[in-house]
Formats: sequence, structure tokens, C-alpha cells
Amino acid sequence: MKVWLLLAVCLAACAVAPFIGPGFAPGTADFVFWQLRVPRTLMAMLVGGTLSLVGAVYQSLFANPLAAPSTVGTTAGATLGALVAIILGARLAPGGLPLITAAAFVGALGVSLVVAAIAAGRRVRMNDVVLAGIACSMAAGAISTGLQFTADSAELMAAMRWSLGHLPQVGYSGVLLLTPFAAVTVVGLLALTRALEVFIAGEEHAESQGVPVRRVRTVAIGLGALGVAACVAWCGPIAFVELIVPHLVRRTLGVSRRVLLPGSVVVGAAFLALCDASARVILPGRELPVGVVTAALGAPLLVSLVARARS
Repeated sequence: MKVWLLLAVCLAACAVAPFIGPGFAPGTADFVFWQLRVPRTLMAMLVGGTLSLVGAVYQSLFANPLAAPSTVGTTAGATLGALVAIILGARLAPGGLPLITAAAFVGALGVSLVVAAIAAGRRVRMNDVVLAGIACSMAAGAISTGLQFTADSAELMAAMRWSLGHLPQVGYSGVLLLTPFAAVTVVGLLALTRALEVFIAGEEHAESQGVPVRRVRTVAIGLGALGVAACVAWCGPIAFVELIVPHLVRRTLGVSRRVLLPGSVVVGAAFLALCDASARVILPGRELPVGVVTAALGAPLLVSLVARARS
């Protein structure tokens, strides 16, 4: 019953999200609703569902409730790529993609695949993967800081705005471009549900149950890197979605990966769609970056969940 109720609430939230916002000017209602708000809500659902699922998988894989894409350097790599693109000042990459999007995707995927390659080692343990991810994140962060000294004030402002996380007005073409990456990530990670269920008791137990630990670890990190790289490239780093949504689903539906993983997709989609809708109305006449809203909601909620878990 809880599963169906949660699904109904999330679907209703996604359906209502495009209607939330300032009133329509005369003669623009159809255009604003169908060409701006609906595709943006669809983008929020894709990004929120993908990030939340990756967060739930990483928390299962690393046996750490605070594991996130930043653990394997995805966010730092995307930030480095975007900063390089902003400083270069070019508008389009080959193929017509926005250069910032293409560069952020390459940076995020490149750093994450380095960590995935390390995870594929024969005798590598999760602690080694975490350390490799931290090292790659620190290296990418150091290079990003160095590049900022070569940027002018306009470039720094553009980099800061991108780093806050936002859902761009990309229309249906942007939704269609992101959909294959999100679909491959979601379908691939959900296919690992049975193996990740065994990971609850640790890698040694999983190996004793016949789970190919090294293969599952590498595939999960690689798929997660692909999905998060695509989302971060389009929208920037949107904070706390991948952390807070799995915790909410876990407390509502339980720890079984068979409900946690698909539940994270559905709740994550609704959560980010509502956060984006809220960003349109919090400040009259202005629109907050959705990353600011998710951080404002996620930080205290996460602290509350941790405090309740310890009580």
C-alpha cells in the first residue's frame, strides 16, 4: 500500500509542477506552458530520477549513507570541464552542442572512468576506490582553482552561476538529448538490483554468494558516471538530491533494494520537479537556481534524518 500511495503522490506532484509559477501574460499562456514549463519539468524529472538512483546505488555499493557522485570525482570533473569551456569563451562545440555542456560531460566522464578503471583491479577494495575518487576530485579542484586566476570577472560570474545548479530552458530537443543517457543509466543500474541486495552484508559475503563483485562494482560506477556526467553537464551540480532522496525512500519503504532503487527514481523525479517549481515563486519577479532550493531543503532535512537515526 505504501508503494502505490507514494507512486500516486509523486505522479501528482510531477503533473502539478508545470502549473506552479507566475501568472501568464495575455496571449503567451500556451507558449510558456507547453514550450517552457513542460519540457523543463520533464528535464527536472530526468535529472532528479537519475541522480537519486545513482545516489542510492553508490550508498549500497560503498556501504556508506553519505556516498554520492562526488565520491568518484564526477562533480569535480564536470566543474573543471565547464570552467575550461567558460574561459575559452566559445559558444558551440562540434556537433552543435553548447560548449559548456560538452566540456562538462567530458570532464565528468573522464575523471569517473579513471576511478572505474581503478575499481576494476583484481584486489581493489572499496576504501581504495573512495581514496582514488577523493584524489581525482582534489586534483580536478586544484586545476579549477588555478584556472580561475586566468579568468576575468565576467567569466568568473558565469562559472559561479553554473556551479549553483540550474535547469536550463533547453526545450524538447534538450530533453530528447538527455533521455538516452538517463535511460541507459536507469535501466542498467536497476538490472543490478539483485546483486546490490547481496552487497548489504559486505563484499566478502557477496563473493561467497557467487556475485561477481569486481564486475558489478565497475559497471555500477561506470553507469553512474555516465548518467551523472550527462545531468551535471546540462544543469550544473545540483546539491543534495542524490543524498536526501534515498534516505527519504529508505525511511518510507524500507532498505530492500528491490523497492529502494525504483523508489528513488520516482521520488527523485518528483522532488526535483517540485523544487524547480518552487524556485519560480520564492522570490517575486526573480527565479532562484534550483540548486539553491535543493540545498536549502536538503541540508536541514538530512541533519534531521541523521539525528532521528541516532535517537
